[in-house]
Amino acid sequence: MADYKNIIGKPLKLVSTNLDNAQAEGQIWYNSSLGQFKDVIVRSAWASAAPVVSGRNQTAAAGTQDASILFGGKEGPPPNADTGTTQEYNGSGWAMGGTMTDARYELGGAGTQTAGLAFGGIDGGSNTTATEAYNGTSWTNGGALTQATYEQAGAGTQTAALAFGGQRQPGIVESNTQKYDGSSWTNTGALNSARRFAFGFGIQTAAVAAGGTPPSPASSATEEFDGSSWTTVNSMNSGRRVGGSSGILTAGLAYGGADANPSNKTEQYDGTTWSVESTLGTARYNHYGAGTNDTTALYAAGGPPSGLSIAEEYTKSVNIITAGAWASGGAMSTGRGTAGDCGTYLAGLVFGGNPIAAPYSSNATEEYNGSSWSNGGNTPHATSDMSGAGTQTAGLCFGFSGSPTTLTATYDGTSWTTVPGTLPTTQGGARGIGTQTAALSCGYAAESFEWDGSSWTASGDLNNPRNAQKPGGWGIQTAAVLAGGYQSPPATIISNTETYNGTAWTETGHSLVTALKRTATTTAGTNTSGMIFSGPVDAGSNNSSAITQGYNGTAWFTQPSLATARTNAQGFGTSANAVACGGHAYPGSPGTITATEEFTGETTGVNVKTISTS
Repeated sequence: MADYKNIIGKPLKLVSTNLDNAQAEGQIWYNSSLGQFKDVIVRSAWASAAPVVSGRNQTAAAGTQDASILFGGKEGPPPNADTGTTQEYNGSGWAMGGTMTDARYELGGAGTQTAGLAFGGIDGGSNTTATEAYNGTSWTNGGALTQATYEQAGAGTQTAALAFGGQRQPGIVESNTQKYDGSSWTNTGALNSARRFAFGFGIQTAAVAAGGTPPSPASSATEEFDGSSWTTVNSMNSGRRVGGSSGILTAGLAYGGADANPSNKTEQYDGTTWSVESTLGTARYNHYGAGTNDTTALYAAGGPPSGLSIAEEYTKSVNIITAGAWASGGAMSTGRGTAGDCGTYLAGLVFGGNPIAAPYSSNATEEYNGSSWSNGGNTPHATSDMSGAGTQTAGLCFGFSGSPTTLTATYDGTSWTTVPGTLPTTQGGARGIGTQTAALSCGYAAESFEWDGSSWTASGDLNNPRNAQKPGGWGIQTAAVLAGGYQSPPATIISNTETYNGTAWTETGHSLVTALKRTATTTAGTNTSGMIFSGPVDAGSNNSSAITQGYNGTAWFTQPSLATARTNAQGFGTSANAVACGGHAYPGSPGTITATEEFTGETTGVNVKTISTS
């Protein structure tokens, strides 16, 4: 009998700790510390992704799991206004892209994030022949379809696309197939079974059409296209329509949709047969997917109810991927907002603030260790709207809203000490950035001041005054980021981003996905990595939000939302590990929040299996 060494060519690996992914794939090994044989197994699963900017349904999509676009559709809850906007996904979150010439829904899509194609659909109540091409920034008009259709499926690329099925008018379901060469559409071989709302994937010369309707509630029939004609092949395991699909002829996926009810089913196609895979987290239809194989995919939006903002990622791998998310942490002893904050994920500091109770200020200091809060030394004065910088054991507070408004104090991990250096002007509600000996005060009006450990000096003015409404910001004194805030008059929440190089502020042209004021933020980060969360979205009120947005140095994008909506919250950490704590609850009866939430970014680990003695 052949033994393992003769078959594989080498003996079992003896290790004291499990192998990592690169080493482990395809291996069997013995963990001497555990006394167990180990290997890795392939696992498929859907995981939650950052929500789309605005919920929608009846949309189209193109691209891959980590570089995709979602375009057109009906936006929001009923009455679901037609939209021509584009949302771009970077693997972490969503940002707005260019707007189509024509707002439309139930359209077809193909291509990639930087070379997308939109065709057909319903525009202003009428089906259309319009085609538009996307270059990663803007849409331009292309050649018209041979006939106006909607609810059709699509496949291929921007310059070699396929459109098939759909409706020409209510009750007239099409079998027509059209192919696109980058400038014009021509008719080609018709489907054997007319259908609308079909799953479609592949390339122009090797495509798949599956499911759809009629019949009612949904078909399971599958056809393959070879560039000129369609051939009926093995059916899906269950009939479904108006779902998401992605991949190629020999490695495709169909997910979600509806049979008699919204479905969470996923099926994989290998070019011959369909097999059942892991189910979606949320059953839904009228959503569309992106991906180029059967191991990674993205699906987003849909319903019911109409206009969901949910997104999920599919991965089939030896890795277990855990999506980024907020989780509950230890509750603060004193609920308050507009407090000072600084520190790291596992060593944070919050001080002062407004508990929304007379005298509407606090001198309490609390320290966070990554799981629970403990009381620290009180600030020199009960205050709110101050700023913070530094660490838990070397903190700085300044910019009080009460008297004295220009006071500066330092924290040594036990107690606060008032220091001689005072701010030249009132800075209540500004953003603090940096360390105890090298800090910035910025975001009060257009002013910016630098601290050197003993005194404050004026630095370069901001390009946009922000009226002391706690913009988001992080970094160090010589490399800082500032975004959001408030301008008046007129009363406006602003979305722009500026960066500081130690001398001057520069307008980046990068806008927040959603403009925010009175927001919490990571306190540590770089010009290319940071996050802000919560805060009002309405210039005229202090309404709360759970909105979280990440920044990569080029663009802002959505991140998983907080569980508790809040404004005037505190925060610290990095874009990979952050804490949101306290704040105020609006609208309704204003109150303070003690809840703490901890953010952990996406993680990946090898799926190791213990081989039993049996």
